[in-house]
Amino acid sequence: MVSGIIMASGFSTRLGRNKLMLEVDGLKVIERVIKACKASLLDEIILIYRLDEIKEIGMKHYIKTIYNPNAKDGQSAAVKLGVENAKKENAYMFLVADQPYLSSEVIDNLIMEYEKENKIIIPFYNNKFGMPIIFPPMFREGLLIVKGDKGGREIIEENNNLVKRIYYDDEFLGIDIDTMEDLKRISE
Repeated sequence: MVSGIIMASGFSTRLGRNKLMLEVDGLKVIERVIKACKASLLDEIILIYRLDEIKEIGMKHYIKTIYNPNAKDGQSAAVKLGVENAKKENAYMFLVADQPYLSSEVIDNLIMEYEKENKIIIPFYNNKFGMPIIFPPMFREGLLIVKGDKGGREIIEENNNLVKRIYYDDEFLGIDIDTMEDLKRISE
């Protein structure tokens, strides 16, 4: 059983505007991620938000929405809220909300790999570290004490023997939008 935690409470500072509300192929980026999650094998979906417009989209898709009052503290605040609100016995799949081409097939493949080995599952797109990442429930306590904008990176580094890397040739599946250059690249 895997809980999907969509981290959607960032500030889009590098882009200078709310990247989650940008449209890609006629659909808002956040909505594309939610739809991929809903079409997947995830047992529950939790949207961690900061802005009401993001919450409204989550509610429109009937997923659990949790307000992040500590978004300024970085990614760790969203990680903690997601873990606190997920089913305790589940593994945690952390998804970034700015990955417009993430597919339910990738999500499902990562879940199936997790179910085979019960390890931390990390995708690599064209040999580049990517998201979403799955953490087994045994890392719950560690995830609840992460700090700053690093998410679970320290847990990964400290438990390298419990990490399984899954490789995809198509880097487009893992592309995220952080800058105007990223936006231009996906628009070409």
